[in-house]
Amino acid sequence: MKATGIVRRIDDLGRVVVPKEIRRTLRIREGDPLEIFTDREGEIILKKYSPIGELSQFAGQYAESLAQNTGCLICITDKDHVVAASGNGKKDFDGKPISKQLEAVITGRENFQARIGNSEFIKVTIDDSSEYAAQVVSTIICEGDAIGAVVIYSKEEKIEIGETEMKLAKVAAGFLGRQMEQ
Repeated sequence: MKATGIVRRIDDLGRVVVPKEIRRTLRIREGDPLEIFTDREGEIILKKYSPIGELSQFAGQYAESLAQNTGCLICITDKDHVVAASGNGKKDFDGKPISKQLEAVITGRENFQARIGNSEFIKVTIDDSSEYAAQVVSTIICEGDAIGAVVIYSKEEKIEIGETEMKLAKVAAGFLGRQMEQ
């Protein structure tokens, strides 16, 4: 654990303020849910809660199935990082923080397809090298909230990403959103 040197007092209602610098660094916004853990040494651990994180194993299997059937890279994200990735190049994406562009797409509840060079084409992660030629993005909605995205990425310019891949991404996003509601 990393010490910050910041000390806060608990108020009479049992509340403590998480400093702005830490919230900014960890991308915690007003209204974001936090999980609370304790350990044997009596430490309290706050962790940003990811609803899709609960389904990470299931999301990984879903991504693997999509990757095998499309021949593309599949990424399933929450609002902060890639939860599951499968296909050629998955090691460059799995567990990485998402880009501000993708975060804006999720917040805006967008679904789109784009080719490299289009203004809609976005980076999925912060350090995405953009070696890909085409992409499809579909936002995952759960109980009215945008909670993540399904991204289908193709490296080969010859492979045409079109309506079929868009429908696959929408079906995956819809299915994952419904799984979260149960």
